[in-house]
Amino acid sequence: MLLLEAASSIGGVWAKHRLYKGLKSNNMLGTYEYSDFPMDEATFGIKPGQHIPGHVIQKYMEAYVQHFNFADCIRLEHHVESARHNLDGTWQLSVLHGADTTTIDTKKMIVATGITSQAYLPTFQGQENFGAPLFHCRDLLQYQDAVLQPGERATVFGGTKSAWDAAYVCATAGMKVDWIIRESGHGPNWMAPPYVTPLKKWLEKLVTTRLLTWFSPCIWGEADGYTGVRSFLHGTWLGRKIVDAFWAILADDVVQLNGYDKHPEMKKLKPWVSPFWIASSLSILNYPTDFFDLIKDGTIKVHVADLDRLSDHTVHLSSGDALRSSALICSTGWRCTPNLKFLPEGIDRDLGFPWSADPLNDNLVKAADEEILRRFPRLRDQPKPNPKYTPLNAQSEAAVPHPFRLAKFMVPLSLVNERSLAFMGITMTINTTLIAQTQALWISAYFKGDLTPATRERCPLAVRGACDLKTEDVSEIDLAWETALFTEFGKYRYPGGFGRRNPDFVFDAIPYVDLMLGELGLSPQRKNGLLARCFQPYGVEDYRGLVEEWKSKQASQ
Repeated sequence: MLLLEAASSIGGVWAKHRLYKGLKSNNMLGTYEYSDFPMDEATFGIKPGQHIPGHVIQKYMEAYVQHFNFADCIRLEHHVESARHNLDGTWQLSVLHGADTTTIDTKKMIVATGITSQAYLPTFQGQENFGAPLFHCRDLLQYQDAVLQPGERATVFGGTKSAWDAAYVCATAGMKVDWIIRESGHGPNWMAPPYVTPLKKWLEKLVTTRLLTWFSPCIWGEADGYTGVRSFLHGTWLGRKIVDAFWAILADDVVQLNGYDKHPEMKKLKPWVSPFWIASSLSILNYPTDFFDLIKDGTIKVHVADLDRLSDHTVHLSSGDALRSSALICSTGWRCTPNLKFLPEGIDRDLGFPWSADPLNDNLVKAADEEILRRFPRLRDQPKPNPKYTPLNAQSEAAVPHPFRLAKFMVPLSLVNERSLAFMGITMTINTTLIAQTQALWISAYFKGDLTPATRERCPLAVRGACDLKTEDVSEIDLAWETALFTEFGKYRYPGGFGRRNPDFVFDAIPYVDLMLGELGLSPQRKNGLLARCFQPYGVEDYRGLVEEWKSKQASQ
């Protein structure tokens, strides 16, 4: 095994070069760890109910490597520039390390660069005359000593959680902050307190409680085994009314707890779309002091407008306002392309990348769309789009022609039988470690030939005949049909998130884990008794010993 990492430390989002002052995870102790290596309080100094600082997560990652003794397998500061697919099914990697470029040949490759590796930084008119630091929030650590100066005035551009974080760190450093949320964008994201609903449930646990996952229409939801409940909630008029009431209560609770309607400046942060339609962009108020006090006292000034141009230390808005600024911090998202080039030219389509031509037949996609809306009539009533919306990034979720076309969100359909390539981290979810460890086990079994991607979906005969699928293999046809259903589903289910491009989900993570475990031949029912399975939240602790279970199962066959 060889792990190639372009950065100088492990951790990805939590690598050392990205850990600016005060950065914390949305997760509290117990929800950001792997099931085979608990983040214990004694070692890592985090108490129950505390959000985990970024440097602690990085320390945990380092400890994980040492505990399982695979540091010798990691090559830091090794950037994979390209991966060439050879005729014999192997891959040749071109790897840059310092000034040297080498090649590495491999039979199997996992691309685990995720979707937060390459920052997207727009080009602004007049930026050459700005004369002040202008950077993506990812690079705040490199600029923080120069930028975080009491008495100065910074500008933050964007409406996502990282923009909230940047505004907070500037404001608590004694700065004034102008915060620009694009009038032509998606608006501010949903920010919830750690505990929500009238019952004050821990949000991270709420989304992994089976009873509540049923309130989310999910095309792979039946993998949890509760088909009847899901059919009632999403296939009947009464059931859909109950679902709507649940989401209305959840939304109103957050609005009331945050007090969006109680202050004129706070109203600017009220989300523009129901939480029903968003997924991983749901975030948590994990700050040590009340963020909203900084809005009410004017320390942070919110502007709902577009950024028109820049001039000397000044940001000009479409509203006509000119903001004097000592720095412009951009929370403008990420490029969705992997940070390596796939060769030979044209292979992007075969790999199902969203910026290429669609590998799925138009008729198959159309039939999948019709099937999704037949099963989930609620999704026909889509939220009204922002009439002023303009994609900031040419590879944004709204600009690409189709989503990632990966079987089970991991494997290109064209290479399923070859078993040489898989992707991890394409899914966007707040249950990061739970999904990552299950995907890792699934891919390992798949690469070894111990697992063949199965499907619960059977392609209708009428669809098979109309789609000109270039295979006689029924299992391949069914897998293509399932992939069409799964990948198309996101654009209907999460139009307020990234569903048009990535698998993006929150309440749907546990059924996805169920799906993978089912294919591994392992039980998804990790609790004893029906009441516990339905009413108690699932966490990493329920999956302890998963790898050993798999090994025992293989040994017994």
